[in-house]
Amino acid sequence: MTKRLADALFEALYLALITLFIAFSAIPVLVSLVLSFDARGFIGPFPPNSFSLRWYESLLADNYYHDGLVTSLIVATIATAISTVAGTLAAVALHQARFRGRAALQAMLLSPLVVPNVVLGFGMLMFASRLGIIDGLPRLIMGHVLITFPYVMRTTAASLVGIRASYYEAALSLGARPWKALLRVTLPLARTGIVAGAIFGFVTSFDDVGVSLFLSDAFTFTLPVAILAQMRANLDLTIAALSVIFIVATVLLIVLLDRLAGLDAAVGRGVYGR
Repeated sequence: MTKRLADALFEALYLALITLFIAFSAIPVLVSLVLSFDARGFIGPFPPNSFSLRWYESLLADNYYHDGLVTSLIVATIATAISTVAGTLAAVALHQARFRGRAALQAMLLSPLVVPNVVLGFGMLMFASRLGIIDGLPRLIMGHVLITFPYVMRTTAASLVGIRASYYEAALSLGARPWKALLRVTLPLARTGIVAGAIFGFVTSFDDVGVSLFLSDAFTFTLPVAILAQMRANLDLTIAALSVIFIVATVLLIVLLDRLAGLDAAVGRGVYGR
């Protein structure tokens, strides 16, 4: 009887924690959704007493946010593409190689994951200035490659651990050159980690503030920097409308990807799903 009571209490506590976590995650989104339709010209008590589309109209008419969005998409796409190639090659090289200092080299390549972005941004700014790079776009791409590279490398390395070395060796024994065995055998099996790392990298780049603040200039800035600047200069509910649009776009993208190709097919299931 006591054991059943303890199990029931544990289950109730478990469900309460899950409910609390879901509420903690969902309530801010719901608040932003409601406030984005607030008809008032100021941020007042919640909930609003009247509703309109004024903040969405304001967002569509604001070129400052448009410029930031375009820059964020360009920087995130280019940085993710470079990081995906470089991170995958680095993970494969470290997985296959055995030499003294391998662990130290791996830790150094993954260090941007633990070093504060403010430190990375300032260091990259000094490095770019020494190279004579003063344009904001190249500096932003350099900085975002630095912060997205570890994600691809780490997730790819994790996928490579689950791939048997005999697959690669079998391809070599059948006459395949090392580079062809890598492209035809190893990388397809590690697809899950590569794609997951690229997704994490893109999201990290698109959402970054710390590095972008140092590397932006007056004419080239990312969307998070534009939002932060507007919050300091003129805080209004246009930011709430922007947040809702991003939430809806993310959900629609996931649903569309699942409908057209299936998430498993698009991302890949790696060696464990075969």
